[in-house]
Amino acid sequence: MDQRLIIEKLESLRRCIDRVELKCPESYEELMDDPDLQDIVSVNLERAIQLCVDIGSHIIAGSEYGAPVTMAETFDILHKMGHIEQDSANHLKKAVGFRNIAVHTYQKINWEIVFNICRYRLDDFKNFARQVNTLLG
Repeated sequence: MDQRLIIEKLESLRRCIDRVELKCPESYEELMDDPDLQDIVSVNLERAIQLCVDIGSHIIAGSEYGAPVTMAETFDILHKMGHIEQDSANHLKKAVGFRNIAVHTYQKINWEIVFNICRYRLDDFKNFARQVNTLLG
């Protein structure tokens, strides 16, 4: 496992979360009325989710576990390896679902969900980072 790479990705994750925290509006209506704000928040959430997947994939690649078949499975494997808690795995798997909708436009983005993620779920990313930092010693 390349610790330098993980540290760099954790720093990128921190910057994305900081950006979302800085730009997250006080109300859902404010987010709905501001397309620029929508872009800033959604893109940084997408990046944060992708960084978590990338970090997880890198950790798994250096183990005896096989590569995950899906992005969400990354977090199940990390939990099986004892690196993240079950709650973290569950929350990040849900985040992957949001990312897939946002990136691939499988469905129209529900801005209420985006608002709720940026207001109430950013600790999921911070907890993941904390748990990964434990691996680095």
